[in-house]
Amino acid sequence: MERRSAGELESEVLATLWATEQALTPAEIQAEIGGGLAYNTVHTILKRLYDKGLVLRDVDGRRGAYRPSKNAAELTAEAMHEALDRGPDPIATLQQFVSGLSPEEERALRGFLDGSPHSDGAGA
Repeated sequence: MERRSAGELESEVLATLWATEQALTPAEIQAEIGGGLAYNTVHTILKRLYDKGLVLRDVDGRRGAYRPSKNAAELTAEAMHEALDRGPDPIATLQQFVSGLSPEEERALRGFLDGSPHSDGAGA
């Protein structure tokens, strides 16, 4: 079995949590991810995610259960803002990013900028 990085495991755990409407225990997450992942590993990843503010624990009366603090779109948008803030020229970075959009993404962006509502949930 190939060893996964902490970042990959964090992504897998978050994806598992985003795929459900309910809080999950480490054992439920372990069963969902599979692949021989140890319970202690899942618990460690959840603690890291909790420390980063990416998951909330002990919700809905289920002790030891976790749920995401942000949805996937919110987390991705936050990362994009952080990336823009890190660079010396955020406008040039944004221009490079926009020039690499697919035609569908470009249409959606134009709609957002024109004030059109986003109704289909694509990319969210």
